[in-house]
Amino acid sequence: MTSTLPAPAAPAAPVGDAAPGGTAAGGTAAAGAGGTVRVGTDRPAGAVADPMTIGRYQVWPPVELAPMAGITNRSFRKLCREFGAGLYVCEMVTTMALVERNPKTMDMVRFGPQESPRSLQLYGVDPDVVRRSVELIVEDDLADHIDLNFGCPVPKVTRRGGGSALPYKRKLFESIVSQAVTAAAPANIPVTVKMRIGIDPEHITYLDAGRIAEGCGAAAVALHGRTALQHYSGTADWSAIARLKETVTSVPVLGNGDIFSAQDALNMMARTGCDGVVVGRGCQGRPWLFAELAAAFDGRPSPTPPTLREVAAIMRRHAELLCEELGPARGIRDLRKHISWYLRGFVVGSTARLDLGMVDSLDDLDRMIDQLDLTQPYPTDAEGPRGRAGSPQSKVALPHGWLTDPDELAVPEGAEIGTSGG
Repeated sequence: MTSTLPAPAAPAAPVGDAAPGGTAAGGTAAAGAGGTVRVGTDRPAGAVADPMTIGRYQVWPPVELAPMAGITNRSFRKLCREFGAGLYVCEMVTTMALVERNPKTMDMVRFGPQESPRSLQLYGVDPDVVRRSVELIVEDDLADHIDLNFGCPVPKVTRRGGGSALPYKRKLFESIVSQAVTAAAPANIPVTVKMRIGIDPEHITYLDAGRIAEGCGAAAVALHGRTALQHYSGTADWSAIARLKETVTSVPVLGNGDIFSAQDALNMMARTGCDGVVVGRGCQGRPWLFAELAAAFDGRPSPTPPTLREVAAIMRRHAELLCEELGPARGIRDLRKHISWYLRGFVVGSTARLDLGMVDSLDDLDRMIDQLDLTQPYPTDAEGPRGRAGSPQSKVALPHGWLTDPDELAVPEGAEIGTSGG
């Protein structure tokens, strides 16, 4: 049994407006007893999980949008929120760039007027710089939730000792998390940690890192079930998430990796006991996944998958939001990377796909959409893994001598990055 997929809001409608049935699709934040802030929709009696607690925020459904460079800007977060509530995290920004008020970085720290809580992910290697960046966030009221990135596997990050390379240095990791938590405390801003299993099979770090983060006062820990060496290849190891849940007992553990459907999310929580799911590549070109997730966690029937006509309308809505946020020229260029994800599995033709990938205006987009066979139902070929996967790395790029002493506290020379963005 299925229900109708909620359409994205009309262009002028703010996030959180009533969806069909009278419930806000994107939800709202509301204060509860004891200082608790409820985020999203009300948990129904037939729900199949508990709310996800991040500090003072109680989030329903227990879903988080993973920060993705070049993807999770304000427009994409708003579009996803129009389908379902959850915690929506901004693109990662670097702590040094934030401290130096780099214009590009400050431009990335954009939140809509109804985004609450405002979730921001930070990347940093130097504990002092991380502390200063969090102090700036507090002083300038830039965010309500801070997530620390210890999961990025890309070479330009790991070769500086950052991302998924950093938890190997236990003392350095502990100092960064502790400094961030302490600096955020005066504003009651929860600090969470996102990480991977480790660098490679010989250098597994997640259990130590989870215990350390918990001891430092992190509000939650999230684990992507792959090593840095795997990058996004192969299959995520959900059993590692289960082991982390057994190890970290006083704060929520969130699971990440290979959630490409609502059933995947339910399966992960059943198999691992995790307290919430973090969705990344699975929503690329499929923001309505958050409507499916909301229905699954509520215990409601799954929405009917969209036809090409409905997908085109969602894509058009995405384009409008990007043009409003970034300006017409930059916004429509930003849409291009999403086109192939939206059209996956549909019979469109190579020429039309190529033309849509070079679209340069909203009028151009409308003209091209009108030429498609919009009556097509959602194809089964569109299901399954999305986004980059590729092959595992032959070797993880690391600073010279990085693996010599896991208790070394020294920050690698040139570790901090002065710009943000993928």
